[in-house]
Amino acid sequence: MRLFFIVMSFLFGALAPTQAGVNLKLRGFVGDPVLAAIVSFAVGTLSLLVYAYFTKVPLPEGSTVLKGPWWMWTGGFMGAFFVAAAVVVAPVLGAGTMMCWMVAGQMAASLVLDHYGIIGYAVREATMGRIVGALLVVVGAVLIEKF
Repeated sequence: MRLFFIVMSFLFGALAPTQAGVNLKLRGFVGDPVLAAIVSFAVGTLSLLVYAYFTKVPLPEGSTVLKGPWWMWTGGFMGAFFVAAAVVVAPVLGAGTMMCWMVAGQMAASLVLDHYGIIGYAVREATMGRIVGALLVVVGAVLIEKF
């Protein structure tokens, strides 16, 4: 089962530069990176609503959702920033460089989140091996940027 999740992670990782390219093309038609992100999120929201409808996902009561911590609402902001920023950065850096630096940032944040068990992650110590692995991602990003 773990292999399934590894393959799934690889596949949705491969979608990130593809999504940036698609949204970059969309930007050309709507004229603005924020508008492109809005259209992208509207299509994504509609897709999720259709999925939820057909799979009969039960909706929680509004009062239940409001009991969560304030910061759980920031995920949508982060997603919006991600999509809009990718549309701006992709034509400047290209898909490869953008993705390498994005993965490097993800690795740095992931090590901190895992090490301290922040926002619900299980604690996984930032061992020397994990730190070196993350540094190798940065080295890869520098090499792709340079060459």
